[in-house]
Formats: sequence, C-alpha cells, structure tokens
Amino acid sequence: MAVRASGSETRITWHGHAAFEIVTPSGKVLFIDPWLSNPSNPAAKDGKDPIKNIGKADYIFVTHGHSDHVGESVQLAKKTGARLVTHFELGQNMVEALGFPKKQIGYDTLFNIGGEIGLANGELLAVMTPAVHSSGLEDPQSHRQLYGGSPGGFILRIKDGPTIYDTGDTAYFSDMTLIADYAPDLALVNIGGHFGMTPEMAAKATMAVKAKYAVPHHYKTFPFLTQSAKPFVDALSKSAQSGVKVRILEPGGTLVFEGKELKK
Repeated sequence: MAVRASGSETRITWHGHAAFEIVTPSGKVLFIDPWLSNPSNPAAKDGKDPIKNIGKADYIFVTHGHSDHVGESVQLAKKTGARLVTHFELGQNMVEALGFPKKQIGYDTLFNIGGEIGLANGELLAVMTPAVHSSGLEDPQSHRQLYGGSPGGFILRIKDGPTIYDTGDTAYFSDMTLIADYAPDLALVNIGGHFGMTPEMAAKATMAVKAKYAVPHHYKTFPFLTQSAKPFVDALSKSAQSGVKVRILEPGGTLVFEGKELKK
C-alpha cells in the first residue's frame, strides 16, 4: 500500500500490470484497474492476499471490462466503501454480474467518453478519453461475455498536483493529439503489444499527448507481452522532438510529485 501523501505531495505506485494506486495531497486514495493479484505484484507473492493490507480506497477507476483490469475491484470496494468510476454500462454490469455494491455507484461516478466529472470535493477532475480496444466482461456464472461498454482511458487533474493520463489498453490513434490540450504531466502508457500498443507505437502516443513524464505498464506480466521497457525508452530517445522523461518503476515502486514537479 502506498504511503499517504502529505502537504502538496501526490504519490503514484505501480502494483504491476496495469494496476496503479494514487494518493492525492489531501489523502484521497485512487486505484486504477486494480488487478492486484497479478503475478508481478510483490503484495501477491507466495499466495498472499493483496487486499489484506489496504486500509483505504476512495475511488476505483476501471478503464474497461477485461478481467486483468477489473481485477479485485469488488473485493476492494466491499472492504473500503470505494466508489466506482467507469463507463456507465460497465458499471451497471459489474453490479449485476460481479456483485459490486450497488450503493457505491451512481451518476456522480458513472460517465462516458468525453464526459468530465468532479470528485473528492473538487480536488479531482476526471475525464474519460477514447481508447481503441475492446471491453467484454465475463459473467462468472455462465462464463459468457457481457457488454462492457466502450473501452476508455482517464485524465485525472489533481488540485495542487499533477495531471495524469492513463491510456488504458488503447492502440495508438491520431486524435491522441487532442489529449495534449489537458497538458498531462505524467502518462501511464501500455507498451506490451499483442493486446495493446507495441513499445514503438506507445512512444508515438506518448509524444502525441505531450506528456512531460511517462511510466510504461502492461508489459512482462505474461510471456506473450513485451518483456522489457528498453524498446520504449529507445524509441523515445531516437526522436529529438520527444522531450519525454521516462521513469521505469518496478512493481511496488512509487513516484512522488510535489505539486506538478517530480521529486523522485
């Protein structure tokens, strides 16, 4: 579990695969795509329960319905009371099929691509961005694929903190240049290929959104995914126009922002 932020600090912890935990300056705790039992997460090694030591979560963001992104959303919500922030149809089906607590969803947190919602008493602005991918949700009873809404990504603008763009599992698309209008300080970028962007296309996407910093994710979890972030770093370094600073995190690793400036 990430240490609580203090003052104007924002802490971003990667729990492996596509799972991130963000602690805002006021202490609000956000999880994105919380598949916390993924094999890269140190908190899940040797059969450990990755939810056990999580004491707080205020919001759970889910980019799309695939199991490696929905993850332990239900268990986390039941333990902490966190509200679900996701596509309207996906949220409804997570309640019906997975048992996500119905009282922890609503019009205050369910929205669609292009929408913006204010959260955490105005500390957080969340924007849902397009993603070129798919979004099936598996019914645990019938194992049939249910409609998971449109896949998406998120822009999170944190008061007194950074603006963060999480790509979800999108492919590169040219309208990513419009995301640059939000001036992301940090991009969390899928680079694993096969189901999402290759490292080279991920580099192109990172430059398109004009992020200051980038953290690669969704790689090396499985053998068929890219096993190293080096091709992503190399692709960015080949472009004199890039200007992006890449930060490679190991699962369990944390970045700390002081306001909009990266401390480490």
